[in-house]
Amino acid sequence: MEPNSRGRFLDGVKERRERHRERSKVVRAAVVLAGFVVVLVGLAMIPLPGPGVLVTAAGLALLALEFVWAERVLERTIDHMGKATDRVKRAGLAQRVILGLLGVLVVAAALTAAYAWDVPLVPV
Repeated sequence: MEPNSRGRFLDGVKERRERHRERSKVVRAAVVLAGFVVVLVGLAMIPLPGPGVLVTAAGLALLALEFVWAERVLERTIDHMGKATDRVKRAGLAQRVILGLLGVLVVAAALTAAYAWDVPLVPV
């Protein structure tokens, strides 16, 4: 994330925090609960297929409305996401192709294991 957009994003979180503090305690408690659930889902998605870091950051943004510690963790997460984006942009074509093939291999292995062990792909 560019420094300007990072600053605008974090300023927006601070502005929303001020408005959020005027809400009722029930709404604030619901936001905290939702934030923790989203963070846990995001953390579970990190080793699984899916945008785990992005979902975790969204949960931290919800928690940052109430907690200063969550804002600090969110800032660090955004910094790490920016560094990872830069690394991907600097990667050569061979690295991108290998990473893509590795992703396809992981998905194929998961589908093969699910079929071989009769694991339902969609919980019923």
